[in-house]
Amino acid sequence: MSDPQQSKEEPVEETFISHLVELRDRIIRAGASVIVVFVALVYWAPDIFKLLARPLMQNLPADGKMIVTDVTGSFFVPMKVTMLVAFVIALPFVLYQIWAFVAPGLYQHEKKLVGPLVFSSYSLFLCGMAFAYFVVFPTIFRVMAHYNAPLGAEMTTDIDNYLSFVLTMFIAFGVTFEVPIVVVLLARMGVVSIAKLKQVRPYVIVGAFVISAVVTPPDVFSQLILAIPLVILYELGIIAARLVVGKEQIKSEEAAAE
Repeated sequence: MSDPQQSKEEPVEETFISHLVELRDRIIRAGASVIVVFVALVYWAPDIFKLLARPLMQNLPADGKMIVTDVTGSFFVPMKVTMLVAFVIALPFVLYQIWAFVAPGLYQHEKKLVGPLVFSSYSLFLCGMAFAYFVVFPTIFRVMAHYNAPLGAEMTTDIDNYLSFVLTMFIAFGVTFEVPIVVVLLARMGVVSIAKLKQVRPYVIVGAFVISAVVTPPDVFSQLILAIPLVILYELGIIAARLVVGKEQIKSEEAAAE
């Protein structure tokens, strides 16, 4: 006779294994999508890096140029850039694989929320990267070139160091542009009320300037470029939270606060 407890545990084990197999398949598909896009773009890797370096090159002196201090840097740095571009392009498919894996375990109202949330997060992150590329980089490099001119210092940089700087800025501004999503989630989950979000506004402003002072170069103008959008995005998050939460919940929160 078989053990009843063992017979009960078998379906659980089978379900767990089936989830692991599905997770493996989803990861393979997501990774394959990135590799496919990378292979399609790898021929243009030098051009992609030139495009990434354009904000710096446009602000260098007439005879300015980038340098390579590592023997393999001229090969691997463009490959890294191309891989990152491939990941960004394939990210919607990667997110879909994650969604397809977790969706069966979500309630219907959660499914309705996750879709727009993922799309908004991806779009805002791209907006943050675009803002860094088209606005922040030219401004910072122009300011740095202005500081170097009186010193008679030649403004050059290693391509690997440039890539590290660019990635840091992309991540910083991409995450910064996610602030409205964070605010909406906190309000939607009931963690923070709309009134509380307004109440902590002065602390958010101070925190925005502290974060910008840590992330950006040590000049006031560069810090303002990050701090001001961060504050504006926080205000947009409050407006979006009011629309998502609804008037009835806002009234109940205000009544409870009183």
